Amino acid sequence: MESFAAAGLVVLVFAASLAGTAGVVRVLRRRAILDHPTERSSHAEPTPRGAGLAVVPVLIAAWLVIGLGAPGGPWDIVIVCACALGLAALSWLDDLKGLPAFLRLLGQAVAVAVVLAAAPGGGPYFAGLLPPALDVLAAGLVWLWFVNLFNFMDGIDGIAGTETACVGAGVALAAALTGLDGALAFYGLTAAAAALGFLWWNWQPARIFLGDVGSVPLGFLLGWLLLSLAARGAWAAALILPLYYLTDATVTLFRRALRGERVWRAHREHYYQRAVQRGQSHAAVVRAVLAANVVLAALAAVAALGWDWQAVAVACAVVAALLYYLEAVPAAGAETQPRPDR
Repeated sequence: MESFAAAGLVVLVFAASLAGTAGVVRVLRRRAILDHPTERSSHAEPTPRGAGLAVVPVLIAAWLVIGLGAPGGPWDIVIVCACALGLAALSWLDDLKGLPAFLRLLGQAVAVAVVLAAAPGGGPYFAGLLPPALDVLAAGLVWLWFVNLFNFMDGIDGIAGTETACVGAGVALAAALTGLDGALAFYGLTAAAAALGFLWWNWQPARIFLGDVGSVPLGFLLGWLLLSLAARGAWAAALILPLYYLTDATVTLFRRALRGERVWRAHREHYYQRAVQRGQSHAAVVRAVLAANVVLAALAAVAALGWDWQAVAVACAVVAALLYYLEAVPAAGAETQPRPDR
């Protein structure tokens, strides 16, 4: 895809996500599909939930356009997008009626398995450290965990859109610096553009929430992007870009498991949630996450240029500093409780 056409597509994706989300807000309000506040909510007024109905189709359409122009045909990306649409449909049913956790996890596992079997990313995902069969199995398990943690971490205004934009832009930067095929960079840029269009409506105070119909397929698509980056040799960049999300969600899960709690139950124990409970605003917490993510994107670029382990070490220090800030730094003013995980 020519640079001028790619830039135009990125702008178009942002505009379509922005306008589409506005339309979805009106439709959801008219149909009374709202997230009603409870004692564990972050909002005081009933708020539409389901922005993924706009963001996901816009992003998938853009990826198909990019794939159609990529060398070798679009079949790999068609499979990825079809699975993402299937997850969006399943997650929308979950938003409306509530589905058993087993059914949701089964659908996600099938989508991951189909893509890994039918549209592999290229080389080994773990830098050749594992036998081929174990490499694919480990990639599938990590991807499945990433889909769920992305959903878990969507608990305050602005955080999911910010993370999507940062990961997408970071993938584009790493792909460009390592000389990978241009399609991967454009996939990342359009993901960032779609997220920014949504973020306009989701920044505190949010006028709409992403919903599982958005967070699950977005986690799936971003997971595919990161695994594709790793399979092309940029494993360190693929690890660094989502490192805050990975660390917060994983540490929280293990803490709850060690206490014998049901880890699949709703809670508000993530680092970012505890920061809000102590009085920091959603916007302040997300700005801190954004600042750390900008540094992580720069470190991913450093890793893409060949300083893998050095960049990973510094990235770990950056994430540790962010977690310390979220855990320990007080803030003035009151704030309502964050939305619980599902």
